Amino acid sequence: MAPTRNEREPFHMAAMAHPGRGHINAMMNFCRLLSDRGDFHISFVVTEEWLSILSSDPPPPPCVQLCTIPNCIPSERGRAADMNGFLEAVQTKMEEPFERLIIEQLEPPVQAIVSDTYLPWVVAVGNRRGIPVCSLFPMAACFFHALNNYDLLPVHVPTADLIAEFNDQPLEQYIPGLHPLMSSDLNTVHKVKPLKKILRSFPWVKKSQCILFTSFYELESGTIDLIKQQVPCPVYPIGPCVPYVQLNDGTNLDQDYYLTWLDGQPKKSVLYISLGSFLSVSQTQLEELASGLVTSQVKFLWVARDNSNRFQEIVGKYGLIVPWCEQLKVLCHPSTGGFLTHCGWNSTLEAVYAGIPMLTFPIFWDQDVDSRLIVEKWKVGVSLKGKRGKDEIVRKEEITKVVRAFMDLDGDESKVFRKEALKLKEAAHNAIQDGGSSYNSLSNFIEGLSS
Repeated sequence: MAPTRNEREPFHMAAMAHPGRGHINAMMNFCRLLSDRGDFHISFVVTEEWLSILSSDPPPPPCVQLCTIPNCIPSERGRAADMNGFLEAVQTKMEEPFERLIIEQLEPPVQAIVSDTYLPWVVAVGNRRGIPVCSLFPMAACFFHALNNYDLLPVHVPTADLIAEFNDQPLEQYIPGLHPLMSSDLNTVHKVKPLKKILRSFPWVKKSQCILFTSFYELESGTIDLIKQQVPCPVYPIGPCVPYVQLNDGTNLDQDYYLTWLDGQPKKSVLYISLGSFLSVSQTQLEELASGLVTSQVKFLWVARDNSNRFQEIVGKYGLIVPWCEQLKVLCHPSTGGFLTHCGWNSTLEAVYAGIPMLTFPIFWDQDVDSRLIVEKWKVGVSLKGKRGKDEIVRKEEITKVVRAFMDLDGDESKVFRKEALKLKEAAHNAIQDGGSSYNSLSNFIEGLSS
């Protein structure tokens, strides 16, 4: 029998996310969904450094206990300087302390593990110890499909010449199910040095009990159907896996002054800006962006973790700069009319859930893929990065023009992507309702834990 709230003992599950903000957020969102649907005790495993970082976040649900392994990988605060070394350490240094924690310290015995797909060694630990492992992929299903079939691409052993020759070709001609993605959408993927090690994660999925996608079926139905044909285990799209459970929880954090500021703005007048928590754009690009926004005279709320005070001086009355915010609450606020985003998958799903159109500025890894989906497949946004000059910088004049058109509620193009964004919002909300596709997928996953 699957775990329910009527059983005496909660089902003990361990959760292991890749040590990065987007991955940890996706895993925590999944744990929140589980806590709302069954009787679970979840041991959420992080490094000691990440325990300190998470201390300033909203608290996890009562059934989630944060557990630590030592800081055996480079610090989160400096990993951008050596991203390849960081990824190498994640693949080679974390397995032993994780296994020791699972076997020697966690009580009662762990009955199952939910692990980030990018951590194949967790599957190895589970297989050795007789613990079933479920694989959670925290990015788009079509990005999973691309990496899972990467050997079909002519650049699966990438060189500079091959990448240049391969550029601007439809990926569909090599991997069915990837329209409208282009080869250039994988440019940053090709150049990651430990790519071979990362790609080795995907054959391990076949040794998992199931695959969980934070996407939802209606958003990527064709790709999800193809993945189901390729993998031997059940596939559960349970998204949008975003913190919607918290939207009406009544909590008010110290930082909620930005919500008060939003309350004073006209409906759909504010452009929300977040370019991610890790990799960002150059200082020159940030200054051009700030200048272009001010010139546009569009009101904006900008999350800038570094130098927020200095940027507030630059933008003056036109914008509010904050070091942090509850993003989904901002996106769902009536005054928010658009989202300038780096196209991380969590942010993309939150915008879909909120029905907010996106102005895309992808930076790394899967973000170019997400931008292509947003602009060309779902037609709920515009690419700002596509306006770059020869120096790879989008200048303030172009930013001003694009932002004004994007936020013009009466513009013909704006009306189209706002209409499409509302359609995706409806599909997302239907998916998580009782009887919806994601609701049923999560029910089937919970039922499957007993077997």
